[in-house]
Amino acid sequence: MTGRDERPETRDENGPGVAIVAETVAPSSLVSRLSSLPSVRLSSVGAELLDDPTTDPALVRRMLADIARCNRWLGGTLTVRIGLARLLDASDRGHSLTLFDVGTGAADLPRAAARWSAHRGVSLRAVALERIPAAAAVAREHGVPVVLACAGAMPLRAKSVDIVLVSQVAHHLDRDSTVRLFAACTQLARRGVIVADLHRRWFAAPAFRAAGALLGLHAMTIADGVTSVRRGYTVTELRALCVAAGAPNVSVTASLGARIVASWRTDV
Repeated sequence: MTGRDERPETRDENGPGVAIVAETVAPSSLVSRLSSLPSVRLSSVGAELLDDPTTDPALVRRMLADIARCNRWLGGTLTVRIGLARLLDASDRGHSLTLFDVGTGAADLPRAAARWSAHRGVSLRAVALERIPAAAAVAREHGVPVVLACAGAMPLRAKSVDIVLVSQVAHHLDRDSTVRLFAACTQLARRGVIVADLHRRWFAAPAFRAAGALLGLHAMTIADGVTSVRRGYTVTELRALCVAAGAPNVSVTASLGARIVASWRTDV
């Protein structure tokens, strides 16, 4: 995409070119639609509070604020920048691209991605997907259009966005659901896919507990985080999932803060 002002194309009855966002579809309509979408299967390793869409909205807000703080200080934002650096071309300068963030939470990462890209002369326009209503509300409050839906049934048409971001979502799912998710992302993206997740290392859980105390994280954020790092991946494991999903020429590297990032281009 080079400079054309295109919106993500949806599979909705609104027709192609109309993003299903808070401004165009009432939240109540989106909630009723969510119940009819196919679900994905969660990881069998532990359980996290944010796996549950019925978690108290006030607690969801607090935990999402904690996660945004962790992204800023513990490497989550950095992994997204690494992925973007692999996908943006010099010729993108002065043009506009679209980013679809799957499982956006508080939408801190797509907003950080837009700021980082703007410094490089690229206008990155974000749309997000979120299955938890309380989290979707937070993302909307931060100015990011959000689709309330399940990643098991992407509400966009094939090749309707430039870049798809999947950050700290895959480890919540079982293997088969993760492979299907990555394959669906490949179908959506005109340019490429970024998967940013957690690197499972022996020191990650105790290090996160210590960092959580220093950052003043809520006890439930720390508990969920410890489960998350247990669910994380080695470089070999994440590469195998990407390959199983048919990701072409995938690059997988470890990053700071017990993070890991995979990316692949879909325009080759």
